[in-house]
Amino acid sequence: MADRQAASSSEVSWPLDDTIVYGTLVRPAGPGPFPALALVAGSGPTDRDWNSPLISGTNGSGRLLAEALAADGIASLRYDKRAAGPHAAENLAALAGKISLQSHLAELAGAVRTLAGTPDVDPARIFALTNSEGALHALNYQIQAPAIPFAGLILLAPPGRPIGAVGRSQVVAQLSGLPNGAEMIAGYDAAIAAFAADQPVTPDPSLPEGVLMLLRGLTHPANLPFARELWVTDAAGWLAQVQAPVLVVIGKKDVQVSWQVDGQALEQATAGHANVTFVYPENANHVMKYLAGSPAALSPAEVMAGYNGPETQLDPEALAAIRGWLAGPGNAGLRRQA
Repeated sequence: MADRQAASSSEVSWPLDDTIVYGTLVRPAGPGPFPALALVAGSGPTDRDWNSPLISGTNGSGRLLAEALAADGIASLRYDKRAAGPHAAENLAALAGKISLQSHLAELAGAVRTLAGTPDVDPARIFALTNSEGALHALNYQIQAPAIPFAGLILLAPPGRPIGAVGRSQVVAQLSGLPNGAEMIAGYDAAIAAFAADQPVTPDPSLPEGVLMLLRGLTHPANLPFARELWVTDAAGWLAQVQAPVLVVIGKKDVQVSWQVDGQALEQATAGHANVTFVYPENANHVMKYLAGSPAALSPAEVMAGYNGPETQLDPEALAAIRGWLAGPGNAGLRRQA
């Protein structure tokens, strides 16, 4: 196993249309060629480390995973989506109205090309490592028959239902226990129906602020057409088309993606596909951090504090599953060196 302390990190960038994509390349100690991971962040303004200004803390799982896997001799590239990170403001003017599934795919394709062109990286052994929405972009990339396909994909907390269905389940869970909860759910459904029909959305101002933020984000002109595309995209159908090895990891303490509902949908879509492995760690949350206790006993603020707080740590079972899959018989080139 390589020396964790000897792994090196460097800044990289590449042009895309009228913008620049910025990222961090992690190179393990020792001689290559190394297998490599392209890390793809989840939804919203999530940066290369998988931090978000909407969630307190900067102890992002993306950085922790990249550094942990560098100790196993695996290089990685993680990047800021152009609407995230320290360069978001300068990019937004050029991106307004142009963010789409295709633009996300183009960002990822640039990351893969950058990895493939890096000395000591084996272009035949580039894998995807994604979180949440990031699974959609990696799957979309893979099914396009790219010039540099992924040798395999690791999908952490991927949705098994269309994003709209996942979003509604989260809203219903938030509203159902409130006074007039049924009326507020109906108001949310009406707003989403107008959004889907490309009509003006005027949500009920009595909805909780978190729900109003979701609706404002979906309908903001800068997020279109991506928001409408995303709302109906089904990862399960795309996963069923992938021939490369895939590891799906959904934590049993994930309050955004359900290991039972979403995991079952993904399992059903890939029934009979020997290339897909499913793991459901007992104590992993949505970003593969260890969460003690039951999420049901925590407030929403306490649940979110478990994402990137300074004391949060990667879930040992989830990390072991990733390492074991990468080093397993199906990925012989990634076996750890003694």
